[in-house]
Amino acid sequence: METISTSLQKGKALEPLHVLLIGNNPIEMGKVLDTLHKVRSQKVITEIAFDLKSILERLIRFRPNFILIDDNIGRVELQETVNELSSNRQTKDIPITVLKNSNYHEAIASSNIYDYLLKQNLSADDLYNTVKNSLRFRRTQAFLYQAYKKRKKQLMKYMQ
Repeated sequence: METISTSLQKGKALEPLHVLLIGNNPIEMGKVLDTLHKVRSQKVITEIAFDLKSILERLIRFRPNFILIDDNIGRVELQETVNELSSNRQTKDIPITVLKNSNYHEAIASSNIYDYLLKQNLSADDLYNTVKNSLRFRRTQAFLYQAYKKRKKQLMKYMQ
Protein backbone atom coordinates (compact mmCIF):
# COMPACT_ATOMS: atom_id res chain seq x y z
CA MET A 1 0.00 0.00 0.00
CA GLU A 2 1.31 3.46 -0.80
CA THR A 3 0.74 7.02 0.19
CA ILE A 4 2.11 9.25 -2.54
CA SER A 5 3.90 12.46 -1.69
CA THR A 6 3.85 15.54 -3.85
CA SER A 7 6.30 17.55 -1.78
CA LEU A 8 9.92 17.95 -2.71
CA GLN A 9 12.87 18.74 -0.50
CA LYS A 10 15.78 20.68 -2.02
CA GLY A 11 14.66 19.82 -5.55
CA LYS A 12 14.45 16.06 -5.20
CA ALA A 13 11.85 13.64 -3.94
CA LEU A 14 12.05 12.41 -0.37
CA GLU A 15 13.11 8.82 0.19
CA PRO A 16 9.99 6.71 0.78
CA LEU A 17 9.34 5.16 4.18
CA HIS A 18 8.97 1.39 4.13
CA VAL A 19 6.94 0.56 7.23
CA LEU A 20 6.17 -2.93 8.49
CA LEU A 21 3.06 -2.98 10.72
CA ILE A 22 2.79 -5.93 13.10
CA GLY A 23 -0.30 -6.75 15.10
CA ASN A 24 -3.05 -9.29 15.58
CA ASN A 25 -6.11 -7.05 15.22
CA PRO A 26 -6.91 -6.20 11.58
CA ILE A 27 -9.29 -3.40 12.57
CA GLU A 28 -6.69 -1.60 14.69
CA MET A 29 -3.99 -2.21 12.08
CA GLY A 30 -6.34 -0.65 9.52
CA LYS A 31 -6.70 2.44 11.71
CA VAL A 32 -2.93 2.77 12.05
CA LEU A 33 -2.59 2.27 8.30
CA ASP A 34 -5.16 5.04 7.68
CA THR A 35 -3.18 7.30 10.01
CA LEU A 36 0.01 6.55 8.06
CA HIS A 37 -1.78 7.37 4.81
CA LYS A 38 -2.60 10.82 6.21
CA VAL A 39 1.12 11.68 6.17
CA ARG A 40 1.17 13.83 3.05
CA SER A 41 4.75 15.09 3.20
CA GLN A 42 6.22 11.62 2.71
CA LYS A 43 5.68 8.61 0.47
CA VAL A 44 4.85 5.66 2.72
CA ILE A 45 4.92 2.04 1.56
CA THR A 46 3.49 -0.43 4.07
CA GLU A 47 3.13 -4.13 4.67
CA ILE A 48 1.11 -5.71 7.47
CA ALA A 49 2.06 -8.90 9.33
CA PHE A 50 0.04 -10.69 11.99
CA ASP A 51 2.53 -13.21 13.43
CA LEU A 52 6.17 -14.32 13.22
CA LYS A 53 5.49 -16.53 10.21
CA SER A 54 3.90 -13.70 8.21
CA ILE A 55 6.69 -11.33 9.31
CA LEU A 56 9.29 -13.66 7.83
CA GLU A 57 7.19 -14.04 4.66
CA ARG A 58 6.99 -10.24 4.28
CA LEU A 59 10.74 -9.85 4.79
CA ILE A 60 11.44 -12.06 1.79
CA ARG A 61 10.11 -9.40 -0.60
CA PHE A 62 9.84 -6.24 1.52
CA ARG A 63 12.73 -4.25 3.01
CA PRO A 64 11.30 -2.07 5.78
CA ASN A 65 13.22 0.84 7.25
CA PHE A 66 10.81 1.20 10.19
CA ILE A 67 8.72 -1.29 12.22
CA LEU A 68 5.55 -0.58 14.21
CA ILE A 69 4.31 -3.29 16.58
CA ASP A 70 0.91 -3.25 18.29
CA ASP A 71 1.18 -4.35 21.94
CA ASN A 72 -2.17 -6.19 21.60
CA ILE A 73 -0.26 -9.21 20.34
CA GLY A 74 0.53 -10.01 23.96
CA ARG A 75 3.50 -9.49 26.20
CA VAL A 76 5.25 -12.78 25.43
CA GLU A 77 4.60 -12.53 21.69
CA LEU A 78 5.80 -8.92 21.70
CA GLN A 79 9.04 -9.88 23.43
CA GLU A 80 9.56 -12.83 21.05
CA THR A 81 8.90 -10.63 18.03
CA VAL A 82 11.30 -7.91 19.18
CA ASN A 83 13.97 -10.51 19.98
CA GLU A 84 13.52 -12.21 16.60
CA LEU A 85 13.65 -8.91 14.69
CA SER A 86 16.68 -7.78 16.70
CA SER A 87 18.60 -10.96 16.00
CA ASN A 88 17.64 -11.23 12.32
CA ARG A 89 20.47 -10.05 10.07
CA GLN A 90 18.00 -8.28 7.78
CA THR A 91 16.11 -6.35 10.50
CA LYS A 92 18.54 -5.90 13.40
CA ASP A 93 19.29 -2.26 12.53
CA ILE A 94 15.70 -1.18 11.89
CA PRO A 95 14.07 1.08 14.52
CA ILE A 96 11.09 -0.47 16.30
CA THR A 97 8.23 1.51 17.85
CA VAL A 98 5.54 -0.12 19.98
CA LEU A 99 1.95 1.12 19.83
CA LYS A 100 0.46 0.92 23.31
CA ASN A 101 -3.15 0.91 24.47
CA SER A 102 -2.41 2.75 27.70
CA ASN A 103 0.35 4.11 29.88
CA TYR A 104 -0.83 2.04 32.83
CA HIS A 105 0.76 -1.18 31.62
CA GLU A 106 4.46 -1.76 31.96
CA ALA A 107 6.49 -1.33 28.84
CA ILE A 108 8.84 -4.05 27.75
CA ALA A 109 12.39 -3.03 28.56
CA SER A 110 14.44 -3.58 25.45
CA SER A 111 17.25 -1.58 23.94
CA ASN A 112 15.88 -2.51 20.54
CA ILE A 113 12.62 -0.59 21.02
CA TYR A 114 13.23 3.02 20.08
CA ASP A 115 9.90 4.54 21.08
CA TYR A 116 6.42 3.94 22.45
CA LEU A 117 3.27 5.65 21.16
CA LEU A 118 -0.21 5.64 22.62
CA LYS A 119 -2.80 4.52 20.08
CA GLN A 120 -5.43 6.75 21.64
CA ASN A 121 -5.59 10.03 19.71
CA LEU A 122 -2.72 8.98 17.43
CA SER A 123 -2.24 11.58 14.73
CA ALA A 124 -0.37 11.43 11.45
CA ASP A 125 2.00 14.15 12.68
CA ASP A 126 2.81 12.22 15.88
CA LEU A 127 3.43 9.06 13.93
CA TYR A 128 5.56 10.80 11.31
CA ASN A 129 7.63 12.63 13.95
CA THR A 130 8.27 9.35 15.77
CA VAL A 131 9.35 7.65 12.55
CA LYS A 132 11.57 10.58 11.57
CA ASN A 133 13.19 10.83 15.03
CA SER A 134 13.76 7.08 15.27
CA LEU A 135 15.40 6.98 11.87
CA ARG A 136 17.64 9.94 12.79
CA PHE A 137 18.56 8.29 16.08
CA ARG A 138 19.44 5.05 14.29
CA ARG A 139 21.59 6.88 11.73
CA THR A 140 23.36 8.71 14.56
CA GLN A 141 24.03 5.42 16.35
CA ALA A 142 25.45 3.91 13.17
CA PHE A 143 27.66 6.97 12.56
CA LEU A 144 28.99 6.94 16.13
CA TYR A 145 29.70 3.22 15.93
CA GLN A 146 31.64 3.66 12.67
CA ALA A 147 33.54 6.63 14.12
CA TYR A 148 34.37 4.59 17.22
CA LYS A 149 35.70 1.70 15.14
CA LYS A 150 37.81 4.07 13.03
CA ARG A 151 39.24 5.90 16.05
CA LYS A 152 39.91 2.65 17.84
CA LYS A 153 41.95 1.41 14.88
CA GLN A 154 43.86 4.70 14.74
CA LEU A 155 44.54 4.58 18.46
CA MET A 156 45.80 0.99 18.22
CA LYS A 157 48.24 2.07 15.48
CA TYR A 158 49.65 4.79 17.75
CA MET A 159 49.97 2.38 20.68
CA GLN A 160 52.18 -0.03 18.70
